[in-house]
Amino acid sequence: MVARRVASGRYRDFCLWLDEGRELAADFPGYLGSGVLAPPPGDDEHQIIFRFSCSATLSSWEHSASRRAWLVRGEGLFEAPHEHRAIGLDSWFRDEQGLTPPRWKQAVAVWLAFFPISLVFQWGFGETLATLPLLPRVLLSTLMLTPIMVGVFIPLSTRLLAPWLQGKWSFTQRLSRWRSHHRA
Repeated sequence: MVARRVASGRYRDFCLWLDEGRELAADFPGYLGSGVLAPPPGDDEHQIIFRFSCSATLSSWEHSASRRAWLVRGEGLFEAPHEHRAIGLDSWFRDEQGLTPPRWKQAVAVWLAFFPISLVFQWGFGETLATLPLLPRVLLSTLMLTPIMVGVFIPLSTRLLAPWLQGKWSFTQRLSRWRSHHRA
């Protein structure tokens, strides 16, 4: 994952440059997909995710001449870049200090990402897939949903829930604040 802040007035150029990089990465063996998470309101840091099948294929992309040339073409389009390597499920949840939240919180975050996309998927494709036997039905749905979940929705869920996952916000604190606000 690479985080980059768009330089002032360069948003359109930045987006075109990102698309070019994603197309370049797609030509490399082991490339599994990529995605861009737009910043939440009040922030300007975009999260760019490149997924590869293993460290070796990622390294091939990272040390390639085409990536180096692409990065040179991007100079001036972004400010304050930083990179984060993620391997396995815990990496989605690890904070800057390397700490991870309890497994139950990780499970809640994954479920909150998985439930709505699964619901939309079933609404859109459920009737069509219902005619298939169980094994192909589950195979097709997981093949379609897994890249979307891993590339977009789980990173989005963990980003939106970061204060809660990292213990900087609790439900009881929020409930207490809500109650005191509504009593007045």
